Amino acid sequence: MRSLMMARMAMQALAQNKLRTFLTTLGIIIGVASVIAMVALGQGASASVQARIAGLGVNVLTVFGGSATTGGARQGSAAVESLRAADVEAIRRECPSVRLLSPQLRRSAQVIAGDNNWATGLQGVDTAYFRIREWTFATGSAFEAIDTTVSAKVCVLGETVRQQLFGNADPVGAVVRVNQVPLRVVGVLTPRGQTSFGQDQDDAVFIPYTTFMNRLYGTDRFSMIVLSAVSPEEVDAARAEVTSLLRQRHHIRASSDDDFYIRTQQEIAQAAEQTTAIFTLLLGGIAAVSLVVGGIGIMNIMLVSVTERTREIGVRLAVGAHRRDILVQFFTEALVLSVLGGLAGILVGAIAVWVVRALSPWAPIMTVSSVLVAFFCASAVGLLSGYYPARKAAHLDPIEALRHE
Repeated sequence: MRSLMMARMAMQALAQNKLRTFLTTLGIIIGVASVIAMVALGQGASASVQARIAGLGVNVLTVFGGSATTGGARQGSAAVESLRAADVEAIRRECPSVRLLSPQLRRSAQVIAGDNNWATGLQGVDTAYFRIREWTFATGSAFEAIDTTVSAKVCVLGETVRQQLFGNADPVGAVVRVNQVPLRVVGVLTPRGQTSFGQDQDDAVFIPYTTFMNRLYGTDRFSMIVLSAVSPEEVDAARAEVTSLLRQRHHIRASSDDDFYIRTQQEIAQAAEQTTAIFTLLLGGIAAVSLVVGGIGIMNIMLVSVTERTREIGVRLAVGAHRRDILVQFFTEALVLSVLGGLAGILVGAIAVWVVRALSPWAPIMTVSSVLVAFFCASAVGLLSGYYPARKAAHLDPIEALRHE
């Protein structure tokens, strides 16, 4: 009952100057709403990045060629094409944790169709590549295994290439030319958009890797090999099997470094998760500054209130009120300001998240934990900000307070 009475008295005191009360809580409202909205944006970004990485295949491993040193400068992975067709066959035979695999070769190329042409990425792959990447087809289908066997002149287009060469027409059955070699279009891939690194996945032309090697570029080595493990749990086992096999086949001594690199989607996902977590923390920290500003506003207005009500405090102390009662009353007023601001801030933050979700393809994610953290932080800020004014009011000298005009 005593707590309810204190809360009622606090509400009555705050209601005497509604505009000042609203302006005081506005800082808390903005702070809470900002924290909720910024954390929601960060978590939405994290979910988007993880979804894009998962779209590349959850069980995928990529074996890159080795590095090279030129003029004392070490180049990156795949600088040396150290992978051969025999390596692919050996992995297929001797690595039970590997379900599917495909060589992959890459070059930039000018693709021509009628009067149109487009500079894009040409990729030589096996038909299993599309199953590894879990890539579906908008029209047509992937080339067949027999096409790889006979180095058939066929290709699959990404959506960006289709738009540039054929507009909205269905190109299946049409012929495009690369390095004067005619290639019949057998399929168009479903659009995937950009990767989290800004690369357009749809700006590519895929052909059988044997066609790439034998008819276009005359190479017998691969840029990389793309693998999928039997299950997500077998990714590490597949990596160990492939590493052991390739070291044996390439005659690498125990004390020497590998002449290849293996990367997994899990590593990329972990790196992206760490990056987005820092991004979310940074956004939340910037937004939290407004909570501190709101707390300063509460402290300021409570100090003004103590000055204005000095005579009232003196009268209450003179008629028997305890200093603790004065302390609790002003403390309660600060708490009420912060709680009301926190509740209103949650509402404003939810509206902001809804608006961003409606207007933007980047969907923020508002969680209960972020709401609770923002609300309790606002309450804590209010309590800390109200302590000094409340203590100052409770320690006023009753005689001096009664003399105050």
